Amino acid sequence: MSGNIIAYCEVKNGDLSPIAMEVLSEGRKLADKFGSKLIGVLIGDPVSDLEAKCGKGGVDKVVVCQNEALKYFNDQLYSGILADISALESAEFIMGSATFYGKALFSRLAGMMETALIPDIIEIGVENDNLFSKHPGYGGNIIMKLGFNIDKPKILTLRPKAFTPQEGISREPEIAEFPFDPTKYSSNTKVTETVSEGGGQVPLTEADIIVSGGRGLKEAANYKLIEELAAKLGAATGASRAIVDAGWVPYKHQVGQTGKTVNPKLYIACGISGAIQHLAGMQSSKYIVAINKDPDAPIFKIATWGIVGNDLEILPALIKKL
Repeated sequence: MSGNIIAYCEVKNGDLSPIAMEVLSEGRKLADKFGSKLIGVLIGDPVSDLEAKCGKGGVDKVVVCQNEALKYFNDQLYSGILADISALESAEFIMGSATFYGKALFSRLAGMMETALIPDIIEIGVENDNLFSKHPGYGGNIIMKLGFNIDKPKILTLRPKAFTPQEGISREPEIAEFPFDPTKYSSNTKVTETVSEGGGQVPLTEADIIVSGGRGLKEAANYKLIEELAAKLGAATGASRAIVDAGWVPYKHQVGQTGKTVNPKLYIACGISGAIQHLAGMQSSKYIVAINKDPDAPIFKIATWGIVGNDLEILPALIKKL
């Protein structure tokens, strides 16, 4: 392989997003296997103070594009910059995260570059000097093993929390600046503000523990039991599409095919039957606890542990015990 590996380092709330270290770590492994350089890319304002953190992820070089116009994520601007940096640095692979921002950025980038994208990867490996990746398909019912057959730079996005960052790979990277040209990089939209999720709660995609509720809660007022249990566990709160559609909780809590895909260490499903659309968003969780009064509920087929019973009785008992 003659090209380098580009790792886009996602920035969130002025700091590297947790998934960025997973991307850098996997990029370091590939760079070592292929004998190429790992180049981190920082885009935003300000981001130059994050160079050292990228170095802890094992990068050989950090390319920084910093400008007031880039303060808020804008996939039109960011994709153009990332495409040009990738060309300048002779990219063979471009790696990033399958987050909300990543899905917008890398699908647009693949279209701009007319190249291939494998999204939401849960495993990366090399066989016979060729890269392969594993990607959940058909609602998570199968794991597809995919590779590339294209000479252009190839794009990979990693599912958050599917990888564990390596230790002891820190380096002192070379630093390079990439100038922002407002006449070249333009957008039809202007982002003026970002609003974080309220309550100081860990975002769903970054949470180690998630407590989710569904129709078994009977009414919106009972969702407070989900929130109380989550507070005891230091967890994020999730929801099935049914109660989001019913207006019980905001969409930002929805887990599933049309919501967020999560990969926590522990997922507690309360009053959720386990429709395939919901399972697609959470069945890769390390441990799954299901509470449901229906012993034949599909959720029990993938649960690590199951409790058959009324969640309106079991949840208060769990909260009291904790």
